[in-house]
Amino acid sequence: MCTILVIYHSQTGHTRKMAESVAKGAESIENVNVVLKRAVEATLEDLLECDGLALGTPEYFGYMAGMVKDFFDRTYNEARERKGVFKKPYVVFISAGNDGRGALNNIERICKGYQFRKVFDPVVARGEITQDILDKCKELGQTIAAGCEAGIY
Repeated sequence: MCTILVIYHSQTGHTRKMAESVAKGAESIENVNVVLKRAVEATLEDLLECDGLALGTPEYFGYMAGMVKDFFDRTYNEARERKGVFKKPYVVFISAGNDGRGALNNIERICKGYQFRKVFDPVVARGEITQDILDKCKELGQTIAAGCEAGIY
């Protein structure tokens, strides 16, 4: 059984909807367990126990949500000292009021520090969350889950 950790922050509900679609997609793959958590609730143990990671954030002032950054801040130092954290596959989904590039660039920069491996293009929603965006999020979840379950990532 492989585990996909979906971490997100949401104030308006947009990123939460996206996270739920990512989780549904991952859950649709056999032998996959999904842990869906708000960033404020996610812990180092969650990170250590997962096989793949999906990160979701709204874009605030061209940056990720502070609670997502807080998750990274709370886990990085201890994660560096543990085996099994680095090289984990990850994907990103963003609810952007602008273009999402600033938030994405900063997440990718931090993920390089963790030595995570990006395995699929991000889903960036600009404006309202449409069914097309939710379908792309579901595909994102399916992709990371299927790759982890098959041992590709």
